[in-house]
Amino acid sequence: MTRHQPDAPPDALAAARAQWRWRGDERPPFAEPPAPGQISVWDFPRPPALVREPREIVVRWGTLEVARTCGAWAVCETAHPPTYYLPLADVRPGLLQPAGGGSFCEWKGPATYWQLVDGTRRLERVAWSYPQPLLGAEPLAGCVAFYAHALSCEVGGQPVRPQPGGFYGGWITPDLAGPFKGDPGSGGW
Repeated sequence: MTRHQPDAPPDALAAARAQWRWRGDERPPFAEPPAPGQISVWDFPRPPALVREPREIVVRWGTLEVARTCGAWAVCETAHPPTYYLPLADVRPGLLQPAGGGSFCEWKGPATYWQLVDGTRRLERVAWSYPQPLLGAEPLAGCVAFYAHALSCEVGGQPVRPQPGGFYGGWITPDLAGPFKGDPGSGGW
């Protein structure tokens, strides 16, 4: 596994990590109570847990199957639906191309963005990865996550809804209780 130290100065990284009030040790008063068979995203920890996902994950772009795997990692972070990271080896070869740009996560490190290209069709910045993740996020090296907003995605045969807000890439499944980061007014969650 790749071990990578932060690109951000240690003080900036510590400050970014310290800003979060909700860390999974208590639910806020506005959290939805989970229905039977549901789990609350407010019980997920911060820093996030990386958990092997046993259910099959399928990603489609129209009728084209982009990826299928039973080897994904779920990143479970307070207030977020899980973000699923699929092994690059389980993505159909030739579809992913670098999209340019990047971002930095205080838990996972520097992100690289990807586009899907199939002939003349192009879907810009629809995926991202952490080729050199921070310590603690090493399992994500060699994996890619997809935004569900322009794709049909399934977890265990269940269709997902994209996490609200446009920036975050979590997938909402029926077994989750929110509310979810990305909703209006959720900036400090």
